[in-house]
Amino acid sequence: MTQSVGIKDVARAAGVSVGTVSNVINRPETVATETRARVLSAIDRLGYVRSESARQLRAGRSRIMGLLVLDMGNPFFVDVARGAERAAREAGLGVMVCNSAQSVGEEAEYLSLFAEQRVRGVLLTPTDATGRNIAVFRRHNIPFVLVDRVAEGASECSVSVDDVAGGALAVRHLVDAGHRSIAYVSGPPGLNQVRDRRTGALNALREAGLGPEVLRELPTERLDVAAGRDAGARLLGLADRPTAVFCANDLLALGVLQAMYAAGVGVPDDLAIVGYDDIEFAAAAAVPLTSVRQPAVTMGALAAELLLEETEAREGAARAHEHRRVVLQPELVVRSSTLPGR
Repeated sequence: MTQSVGIKDVARAAGVSVGTVSNVINRPETVATETRARVLSAIDRLGYVRSESARQLRAGRSRIMGLLVLDMGNPFFVDVARGAERAAREAGLGVMVCNSAQSVGEEAEYLSLFAEQRVRGVLLTPTDATGRNIAVFRRHNIPFVLVDRVAEGASECSVSVDDVAGGALAVRHLVDAGHRSIAYVSGPPGLNQVRDRRTGALNALREAGLGPEVLRELPTERLDVAAGRDAGARLLGLADRPTAVFCANDLLALGVLQAMYAAGVGVPDDLAIVGYDDIEFAAAAAVPLTSVRQPAVTMGALAAELLLEETEAREGAARAHEHRRVVLQPELVVRSSTLPGR
């Protein structure tokens, strides 16, 4: 195994002190031209690479921001990451993106990793509904911002979308189209987003004078296409099959659409489908999906900006920071999956 080259090796090869090598790297204008050339030649010859992590530890601040999301296989979170990365890059920072895979255990491990790496701050979409993982992480005094989740306390910022309003938009659209038997393919019940979208759906039914029995919930263990196909198979097996389905995200909706297509069930004539997130694949599906759009890129960028604002305030580079809850509004995008042929 090849041993890494350190600053002492460079100093020995160049015949100078370690301090001189450090000056060449960090303050080259303070070193004589001939000495500087000799040190740079040694660096090039030995292949020395400065340890950025060691430099950051000495400086007491990191140039890395952590981002922990539920599922990087979901294009929604890819867009969140893109927005966060854009804001971080403008501030001269990088982003370490990690995927909890909707696992409470993996979430805890990644939060521990962020603490070990002393990241500048963390953007977090929580998996653990109990908040225990966040409580443990909070002890490290590393600032964090919740993404796609409303902060319940006053000790952190959050950027989210009004999922109650989003669920209402989806089901109101279906009710207005005449549907009186609707399935909700909901995903894991422990996720706040899933519960809030269900609450919005029930609100829309109540506004229309309909009872909660109109909405039949089909929970799934995950929020992916395979889980949507499974839910679609369960729908096909129902004797009194609903005429419409609202899915907690677009990946579930795409899975339901695949199951209907394979069974020869027409969409939207036999079953109308509404998704959530409005990922790029929603518009490109065989039957373009009606979906509730979330401004994912904006969400990521705003969260990163709030985190940067807090870290700068802690370092005395900005005015005092006040924690804020930013709640963005969703938008219904109507496409062919809910518009019967005329």
